[in-house]
Amino acid sequence: MEVIDTITSLFGTSNMNSLIKTGGAILTVLLVVPALFKLLVVTIDEGEAAIRTRNGRPIIRRRTRGGVEAGEVVVLGPGSHAVFPILAWYRRVDTRVRSTDLPARQLTAGGGRQHLVHASFDWRPFVTGSDLRVFELDVVDVKERTGNIVGAALRDLVHGEEAGRLPINTDLSAAVLDACAERVRNACGIELLSVVITGDALTDGYLLADAITGRSPAQSLETDAWAGAVAVLRSVEA
Repeated sequence: MEVIDTITSLFGTSNMNSLIKTGGAILTVLLVVPALFKLLVVTIDEGEAAIRTRNGRPIIRRRTRGGVEAGEVVVLGPGSHAVFPILAWYRRVDTRVRSTDLPARQLTAGGGRQHLVHASFDWRPFVTGSDLRVFELDVVDVKERTGNIVGAALRDLVHGEEAGRLPINTDLSAAVLDACAERVRNACGIELLSVVITGDALTDGYLLADAITGRSPAQSLETDAWAGAVAVLRSVEA
């Protein structure tokens, strides 16, 4: 009977008010305070960076501070960072390594030989103010633009092969990477990690042309085959 009276007395007006105040204080400490604190802290995970922005545009440093040159974008690396003022927000940038495949290309080597070449490249954004500024503002489709630069370098290297045969894939991949890595960084703000060439097949049309003219695949187009073809045409006309 005493237990029932005790429980009933808890629901009295004064006791209920005390209970509500105590519960509200506990909930405030456990829920509200951490939520408010979280508004003042931004956490960046590994594999991403953040650009401090206002009205959708990155904030540019107006003066040199902490070894960072003026004119660079304010960038946060992995870890927890204080956010002040609260109205400033951060745009996340994925900095993990990604791979992009280029469409198969028919490239002409020295001597007029055509090769069907497949290529892909691995890349990731540079986590620096100036490079991320290029990556976010100036490039609409960074993969497409980088693919064009890599494809152009590949075409120039293949076209320069005087023997008419491609080098081994490893050597050609390294040559393409060396030829365009700096340009990709300046134009796209990303790091070109590797280029992989995965094709070295002569096209069917040129193999057929070799068979018709009696040339071996190792021979160059600079032979007297054209003179023989002209002679055959003239004999037919006669």
